[in-house]
Amino acid sequence: MNIKITGKDVKATDAIKSYVEKKLERLEKYFGDNFEVNVTIKCEGNEQIADMLVLVANDTYKAVTAHKDLYAAIDKNIDILEGQIRKMKTKKDKQNKEDSIKQKELLNAQNEHEIENEVIKTLYYEAKPMSVEDAILKLQEKPQNNFYTFINIDTNKVNVIFKLKDSKNYGIVEPE
Repeated sequence: MNIKITGKDVKATDAIKSYVEKKLERLEKYFGDNFEVNVTIKCEGNEQIADMLVLVANDTYKAVTAHKDLYAAIDKNIDILEGQIRKMKTKKDKQNKEDSIKQKELLNAQNEHEIENEVIKTLYYEAKPMSVEDAILKLQEKPQNNFYTFINIDTNKVNVIFKLKDSKNYGIVEPE
């Protein structure tokens, strides 16, 4: 952390410098020691003004606060800077997350185009002997399913009952 403190119309005393350094340690949890801070303190009328500029890699954060007490202005600036940093960090994290989701979707789309004419998923089920009417009832129990496989009691063969596109009627597949 590189700190530069400048005083205009106010002397930057050792007490002020140590207070600023102590308060800026709160920002180390975001950047480590890899940032630079320019602090300017000045007096205008009854107000003490603290101006802080934080430079990190490609980002710049700035806070300017006026208060009757210089230490209160410094505290307020640290709170403002910390809020700006958290907001930017959240924004970057969200952007990185969205980018990674987009990359996953792109990879999935590429993989879908690469695999052709292969069985890529197998489902196992238990085919129970039942009548066609019972099979229709079982299919109606699970509206998300479009078909139901069962053993037809009358023919003792595997049949598939399926919903037609009108969603009111059913079709049946029977072996010869």
